[in-house]
Amino acid sequence: MKKENTCSQKAFLKATHYISGGVNSPVRSFRAVGEFPLFIKKGKGSKIMDIDNNRYIDFCLSWGALILGHAHAKVLARVKRVIKKGTSFGAPTELETSLARLIVKAVPSVEQVRFVNSGTEAVMSAIRLARGFTKKDKIIKFQGCYHGHDDYLLVKAGSGVSELSIATSLGVPKDFIKNTISLPYNNLEVLKRSVARNYKNLAAIIVEPVAANMGLVLPEPGFLQGLREITSKYDILLIFDEVITGFRLGLGGAQEFYKIIPDITCLGKIIGGGFPVGAFGGNKEIMQNLAPLGAVYQAGTLSGNPVAMAAGIETIKQLKKNNIYKNLAQKTAFIKKGIGTKLNISTLGSMFCFFFGNKVISNFEDVKKCKLNQFKAFYNKLLVKGIYLSPSQFETNFISAKHSWQDIEKFIKIVKSAL
Repeated sequence: MKKENTCSQKAFLKATHYISGGVNSPVRSFRAVGEFPLFIKKGKGSKIMDIDNNRYIDFCLSWGALILGHAHAKVLARVKRVIKKGTSFGAPTELETSLARLIVKAVPSVEQVRFVNSGTEAVMSAIRLARGFTKKDKIIKFQGCYHGHDDYLLVKAGSGVSELSIATSLGVPKDFIKNTISLPYNNLEVLKRSVARNYKNLAAIIVEPVAANMGLVLPEPGFLQGLREITSKYDILLIFDEVITGFRLGLGGAQEFYKIIPDITCLGKIIGGGFPVGAFGGNKEIMQNLAPLGAVYQAGTLSGNPVAMAAGIETIKQLKKNNIYKNLAQKTAFIKKGIGTKLNISTLGSMFCFFFGNKVISNFEDVKKCKLNQFKAFYNKLLVKGIYLSPSQFETNFISAKHSWQDIEKFIKIVKSAL
């Protein structure tokens, strides 16, 4: 029996009159799964409730940001203390230094950091910094890796694996993407050939060290090490976009997990504890090229917002306790083992993803061969049973510290039933 969602449907139709498409980020529209989007009223722990009062076990978790779960008591308490003193000053606060210190101590590549307001802004600033530091213009990205919606990153490869770049959005002039090369993820041979042709004007290679925006696609053995060796050889900066993996795979992110140290790291999501935030960092030699010390300009009125800083500080403080990462990884492994071989499941740490119709997944071309209609049917069967996954085959799911073993066992039972 289908859940009643009349209120969500009415709310969506009303939203379409005032908000373009009725949503403020496209994937929220639920078009990929053929449904009206759910309008959420509240969340607590591992659960959310929509405005029709339907309850769901949430495995989207604000797209990975809520590693401690919804409305964590300690995070809320710290935010309440700070918010009483003011919400924004446009001036420095000690909270910025406190969160920056925690990030510098945790993330191996970061000696200094600069806060911004989103992952998109962090990546945009990091690439500008890389170009300013190297005095070179070109960058390489990988197909299926998402780095925000800045013009020169909305690029796909043309003509197979050639270096002809094609914009993935209208409104992006060709001149904006002429210095962006898009290559297949997990393919070092193609990368080596491209770098050999372009290294003299190649400022940086940017990558999601674990690709989490085409589903969850893991780096093949040697891929990240190969990136580091190639960039070091040709004096190219290596940028890790750890907006998702930062503080998700561990306090040191994917770079600590895989023991590969990039030159610049981009962060977001978890470091804001549920509030809008982004950050980028690297060694002092690179970071001191930013204004006011250097000639690379970056600024933001709400950057280092005290409320977001407070939430991030408390979140990281809690992540240092009680073997949280070990517990999260055990639950993800239990999901994979419990569902078994009936479904192609990609997992790492507290992240997981289901792929339909294709057993080999190593890059975006493999993901595009998956059967989207099967995913859509599967998704809606789970939704009716009270399971809220990220609503697209091309997204990743997450576990929080508040997901109980009972939540996990119920999830496995419902998935097996749906299959």
